[in-house]
Amino acid sequence: MPQQYVLVLNCGSSSLKFAIIDAQSGKETLSGLAECLGLENASLTYKLNGNKHTVSLAQNAQHAQAISLLVQLINDNKLSDQLIAVGHRVVHGGEQFTGSVIINEEVISAITKVSALAPLHNPANLVGIEAATKAFGTLPQIAVFDTAFHQTMPSKAYLYALPYALYKEHSVRRYGFHGTSHYFVSGQAAEVLQKPIEDINLISAHLGNGCSVTAIKGGKSVDTSMGITPLEGLVMGTRSGDVDPGLFSFLSNLGYSAKKIDNLLNKESGLLGLSQLSNDCRTIEEQYEKQNPQAILALNVFCYRLAKYIASYTVPLGKLDAIIFTGGIGENSNLIREKVLNLLTIFGLSVDNDKNLKARFGKSGIITNNNSGPIALVIPTNEEWVIAQDSAQLVKEVK
Repeated sequence: MPQQYVLVLNCGSSSLKFAIIDAQSGKETLSGLAECLGLENASLTYKLNGNKHTVSLAQNAQHAQAISLLVQLINDNKLSDQLIAVGHRVVHGGEQFTGSVIINEEVISAITKVSALAPLHNPANLVGIEAATKAFGTLPQIAVFDTAFHQTMPSKAYLYALPYALYKEHSVRRYGFHGTSHYFVSGQAAEVLQKPIEDINLISAHLGNGCSVTAIKGGKSVDTSMGITPLEGLVMGTRSGDVDPGLFSFLSNLGYSAKKIDNLLNKESGLLGLSQLSNDCRTIEEQYEKQNPQAILALNVFCYRLAKYIASYTVPLGKLDAIIFTGGIGENSNLIREKVLNLLTIFGLSVDNDKNLKARFGKSGIITNNNSGPIALVIPTNEEWVIAQDSAQLVKEVK
């Protein structure tokens, strides 16, 4: 079968992650990250043929300039003729999109309408779409939505106990995120378990600077921890996760503006707020080993809340076959995995310390040694490959 290369773009508010991926094998030809966009120290780092390079961008360079340099790299290395599509990660698709779509004006309009639900992400996604459309005008542009995988949730899982008119008139509901990641690792888990995905029940924990847990029944999302925005749910790098909604009024009475409260909950809380050290879990773990009391507190709260969510998600599943750890923290922190699983002894889980230590830095594996009941495993995620596969499939369907 001929190789099907897709340029995958993931635009954040101040970053651009990119990769050229063979949709069949998942192999990357070119990959990299432009970061600090809009700041004085904007730069682009890329890996080509195993060699890593860093290029400084113009002061305050934006996404368009980063994509312009990316286009130059692609052309200079004669990679453009291999491309069949450009796949875009789009964070919020609302209720309209239950799967990936070829981008047209109607799709752009729909993404724009739900931008208020993901103000840090969707506008940046649209900037990437616009710049890529100009740069690669002959290639199909594909939108792959973080929220699409969760559109199988039943209403009892996605509705808030608010006046129903808020849902009907303003689409206020739980949407969930990290859908491509949860989808990918659930498929990989089915292969490890050697069972059809339709026959297994999984709980997937995507743990990075943003964190979410999803209950997956027969390959479909039936509940997830993030809500109408990515703020709800678990303790995260800088996000608070679940708090009493009454906190808003309490802080308002203390003189906090709506903007200041939003900034506090999204950018000053989570591991950063609790540890008073960093939002980087590696730094906190280093201090945890040195018995820093704030680091101990931060990790204890993080792990407790995660374990509590995992346990609660057995309710929609009925039975549990496996717990999956993925994302930067989930794939690399043997300490956090151990602490979480030790809180879940009710499931008969027993951590294999040697396996848990080895399942890091891109290595997958089962990390428990119980003879019956559910298992826990580490699976590195690959959201970019999912985007490439969806893009290639849509291109094939329209030919």
